[in-house]
Parts: sequence; C-alpha cells; structure tokens
Amino acid sequence: MEKIKSFIKNEIVFSIALVLAIISSFIVPPSKDYISYIDFRTLALLLGLMLIVQGLKSCGLFDSLVAAMVKKVSSKRALAFVLVSLCFFSSMLITNDVALITFVPFTIMVLALCDDSRFNIYLIVLETVAANLGSMFTPIGNPQNLYLYSVSGIGMGEFLKLMLPYTTLSYVVLLVAIYFVEKEPFGASYNELPDSKISKPLLVVYLALFAFCILTVLHIVDYRIMLMVVIVAIFILDKKLLPKADYILLLTFVAFFVFIGNMKNIPAISEFLNSVVSGREVYVSVAASQVVSNVPAAMLLSGFTDNFTGLIIGTNIGGLGTIIASMASLISYKFYCKISGSNQRMYMVKFTIVNLIFLAILLCFYMI
Repeated sequence: MEKIKSFIKNEIVFSIALVLAIISSFIVPPSKDYISYIDFRTLALLLGLMLIVQGLKSCGLFDSLVAAMVKKVSSKRALAFVLVSLCFFSSMLITNDVALITFVPFTIMVLALCDDSRFNIYLIVLETVAANLGSMFTPIGNPQNLYLYSVSGIGMGEFLKLMLPYTTLSYVVLLVAIYFVEKEPFGASYNELPDSKISKPLLVVYLALFAFCILTVLHIVDYRIMLMVVIVAIFILDKKLLPKADYILLLTFVAFFVFIGNMKNIPAISEFLNSVVSGREVYVSVAASQVVSNVPAAMLLSGFTDNFTGLIIGTNIGGLGTIIASMASLISYKFYCKISGSNQRMYMVKFTIVNLIFLAILLCFYMI
C-alpha cells in the first residue's frame, strides 16, 4: 500500500490521467475505435528522442560542456549567465525536463562552493524558467509542442516563426533578471568539479541518430522506421539506456488520448468544451495549465478547437505560473529540497513571484 501511495504521489499526472480514462470508458465502452484515439507518431518521436538524449548524456557531452563553460567564469553574475543560458538554449533540443535534470544538479554542486543559500534559490528558479521558455521555440523542446506540432500539420518554419518573438522576448527578460545577481567574485575553487571526457565515436553516432529523428519530425522519414533504427542502435551501443526513457510519460499520453477520444464522443460535453475554448484558446490554455499542467492542457483542449497556434502559444506561456503549470518545474524543486538547510517556503515564494512576472510580461506581449 505504501508503494502504491508513493507511486501516486510521484506520478500524480499519470494517476489522474489513468483514472479519467477508466471513468470515461464506462460512458463510452471500449472498442476498436480506441486504437484510432492514439497518436502513435507522437509516442514514437517522444521515445526516440528520450533514448537519444540518454545516449548523449552517457557519452559525457553535457557534463563536459557545462564544466568547461563554468570554469571560465569569475563572478556570480557570469555564473548565472552561463547556467541560465545553457538551460535556455539546450532545452530547445533536449527538452526542458532533460535540461533541468542535467544542469540543476551540476548547479547545486557548483553553488556548494559558493555557500550562498539566497543565490541558490534565485539561480535555480531562473534556470527553471529558462528551460520552460527556451523549450517553447522548437517542436521538440517539450512534449506538448511535439504533440501539437504533430496533430496540427504546421510546418517547421511556421512553428519557429510563430514562437520566435516570444522566445526572443523571454531571453531578453532573463538577461534583465540575471543583471540583479550580484557581480561579486565567485571566489571558489573548481578543483572539485568532475572532469568528464567525451567519447567522440559514440557522440558522432548519437548525433547522427538525433539528425535521423529530426528527419522524422520534418515528415521525411517514417516514424516506425526511425523508432526501429533508434532502438536497435541503442541496444547495440548501450542496452542499459533502454529502461531509462520516461515510459510513464508515454503511458500518460496514452491515457489522455483515451480520455479525450471518449469526451469527443459525448455530444453534450463536446459541445460545451467547444463553446468554452473557441476564440479563447490562449487564455483557456494558460488557465488550464495552472491547474493540470501544460501537457495535459494541450492534449485536452486540442480535441475541441482547430486553432492550434493559439494552443501552442497558450500552453507554452502557461508553463509559467504555479509550480505544476509545467511538470518540469517540479524537477528543480525536488533537487532543491535535497540540499541541506533548504528553505522550501522561500523557494516557493520566489518561484511564484518570478514566474508570475514572466507570465504577465508574455501575456501582455500577446495582447499587444
């Protein structure tokens, strides 16, 4: 029983999705139509990208990159610039979740040399915001983008053009936020930082697989061929990476696909949601994201509107705000809570203030 409670607590979004799918199946009995609910292309792309990123991590690419850049800084502000920028730009390609899983623990390690708890909170919050905002630029930056890009039929160029103004403004505001970090010398030794070496042959192979996956995103390579090639390659190179993909996220998508498909087949609910969402896609997306997070919000609302550009903008902006608006934000919070002497209440206060400021700026930009 304790294991079940712990699982539900750690995987609350999946648990909710599963319950909704089960309840809806009593209203719309299971049939072969359920298969048509599931977007297998999105699931294949998610799995392929997750496995490839695990491969890039295993060959030492990210650790070497961040260590090399951090060792060149001499002030707290410069350190903040490097780490926040790494989260912002890397999340465009490796997703916001992976960016935070990669860089936040390294940040905590570096900040242990600094011994400034106030700096700890502010920098980790900025990194979290940076990862959530940088990831909105590309279709592969986060799960909801990949899903909406897949179902909308929007071209890559159109997608990048749509999100470029928001991404540019976000980075400018991040630079302003970094300016408030003290410019005092870091004054710490980097001798304790790990010296990771990149396995160049493996790096070349994983980068080639990444490029192959991008061809699938661009509708050049069939997703089934891509997934088969990636799985076989990972099995040959390092089969220990296969269990490291986030399979719970994939199951969460499946559960939501079933729930949304069933809701669309209930006329009263379908008509009601259509009337609520239509013409208000951005605002409804932002509001829904604050309660259920932006990935479920994107999946749910996509079934009741054809205005996918509004959903893309709304769910990306909606990742700001509450701690659950983007589930990636919980990754940073959990890492911070493990720090000795962490002040969780102060973290939540600063996190909320910073996120609401960014959310207000981007919403005002959209309205203008």
